[in-house]
Amino acid sequence: MKKIKIANTDMTASQLILGCMRINESGKNPVETIQTAYDHGINFFDHADIYGAGECETIFSKALKETSISRSDIYLQSKVGIKPGIAFDFSKQHIIEAVEGSLKRLDTDYLDALLLHRPDTLVEPEEVAEAFSQLEKAGKVRAFGVSNQNPGQIELLKTAVKQPLNINQLQFGLKHTGMIDAGINVNMENQASLVRDGGILEYSRIHDMTIQAWSPFQYGFFEGVFVGNDEKFPELNARLLELAEQYKVTPSGIAVAFINRHPAKFQTVLGTMTPSRIIEATEAADIVLTREEWYSLYMAAGNILP
Repeated sequence: MKKIKIANTDMTASQLILGCMRINESGKNPVETIQTAYDHGINFFDHADIYGAGECETIFSKALKETSISRSDIYLQSKVGIKPGIAFDFSKQHIIEAVEGSLKRLDTDYLDALLLHRPDTLVEPEEVAEAFSQLEKAGKVRAFGVSNQNPGQIELLKTAVKQPLNINQLQFGLKHTGMIDAGINVNMENQASLVRDGGILEYSRIHDMTIQAWSPFQYGFFEGVFVGNDEKFPELNARLLELAEQYKVTPSGIAVAFINRHPAKFQTVLGTMTPSRIIEATEAADIVLTREEWYSLYMAAGNILP
């Protein structure tokens, strides 16, 4: 599988990430899921302290011990900042306490990456800076980033934070193309031309921030999956199937290839805990769609080119 060099780090990570938000689902086999992902080239695993109220990190660490995988063979990332009963908390105390909790549940001495999960409008950049420096100095976090933040919010953090912010986890996929719509529709008087995120795609490329695309198969506000939903998205699914047959992969694989084709060098976060679906995605990870194929998918998803 193609690897992504995350700028300002020593991480050469798989272009696909296994997101572990659903690892606590009943009827799943976490050991098989983790081993399958690793055996098919995935070496990056994404967590958050809020997932399953911490249970997901615990399940992962226990399952990892039953695989053939060593901690040094993989990258572990977690996110902090969502606090039950308060909403968002980027205070120094909460960041440090949350990381300590994740380290304990993951049974590891360090996180390869720590992301701030959802913006806290009450953030004090100086507190974040103190927390990051303390965690880095103690060897508990090796790289830092954010999740769901725009350029202004990132620049605000950078007024105090000394460490490079290497990653931004953002929703992106065939039915969540907002970060590219405005760029395609520059100088047009239509809804797609509205810049809703401060130009985060271009900002990320300029500043060497790796974008991690979460929920790549979802549409709406967690309304469901568009792949295979012929009733709502007949044109898109017809085109996905056509390209899947051409490349001898699945429609889900083509949906991943759409994201990976972008020169911004996205990492795609897979949320599935089903080994067969993980394999489907990895089999398509190295497909490079042509420009014509990429734009045909973009238009089949309901977008209009100016």
